[in-house]
Amino acid sequence: MIDFRYHLVSLIAVFLAIALGLVIGATQLSGPLLDNLQGQVTALQEDKRALETRTQDLQAQADTSNAFESAVAPVLVQGTLADRSVLLVLASEDVTTDTVEEVTALVTEAGGTVDGQITIQSEYSDPASEAGLQSYVTGPGRPTGVQLPETDDTGQLVGALLAQVLMVPADPAAPAPDPAAVSTVFAGLSTLDVVSQDSDAVTPADFAVVLTAGAPDAEEAADRTDSLVDLVTALDAAGSGAVVAGDAESAGETGLVGVVRADPQVSAAVSTVDNVTSPAGQISTVLALGREGEGTSGKYGTGEDAQPVPPVPAATP
Repeated sequence: MIDFRYHLVSLIAVFLAIALGLVIGATQLSGPLLDNLQGQVTALQEDKRALETRTQDLQAQADTSNAFESAVAPVLVQGTLADRSVLLVLASEDVTTDTVEEVTALVTEAGGTVDGQITIQSEYSDPASEAGLQSYVTGPGRPTGVQLPETDDTGQLVGALLAQVLMVPADPAAPAPDPAAVSTVFAGLSTLDVVSQDSDAVTPADFAVVLTAGAPDAEEAADRTDSLVDLVTALDAAGSGAVVAGDAESAGETGLVGVVRADPQVSAAVSTVDNVTSPAGQISTVLALGREGEGTSGKYGTGEDAQPVPPVPAATP
């Protein structure tokens, strides 16, 4: 019979064999293996340093380009919005204060004025808000004289209401909106937490700039963007034109800029900018407003099929 001593000797022999194999393997392979690994580490370190240098060079070029664009921006937009007014509509909580201030400053450099700033809250496009919005828009609380489209689509109804009280018609013969109606509408919509007034006053304007950033998740994209597209379309139709300006992410498939560009009918009427966080994008936004006043819309920025900037108006001799 096989006794315990036999098992013990067998186990010891196995462990000795393993240990001996490790020693022999380490002795024979450690030199070449370590040299190879060290070579790879050295190569990776060199690649890393090269990439860091390249990144620094590109950042320096970008900073120089931005500085140049900021310096020439006032000259490029000068007079393009003379005596025209602009409404700023923030359609995302991710729009930065810097972007708002820089666009506002450039509108002023172009000879225009910002007649108000509002924010569209996330509840505006929340399906849970539809019942309350329908009740207000179709009820007796809305201003007199507002003509709503024949539809039960909440986004189109609210968009039409806001557009008619916030935008000055392009046709001089058309009646101008009553400034008092703005207060009435904001009083009604603010109770539903769908729209807020950011500036001290909001008066009807010729143009609308809808500022956006980022993009909603694919699952909620339709609910979050459809109502905003209805609003943008209504603002554009009611006034002299509208521009939707956002960042690169907003030009994606589910972003507001991307959704507008994907709709041939809407993109033919509304201009879009996909780099408004940069001086070039801010220049494009202001120049695009001038083009909208001439009845021309376009896609501007760095995205696919987009022009870098709108054509710069020729200087008056």
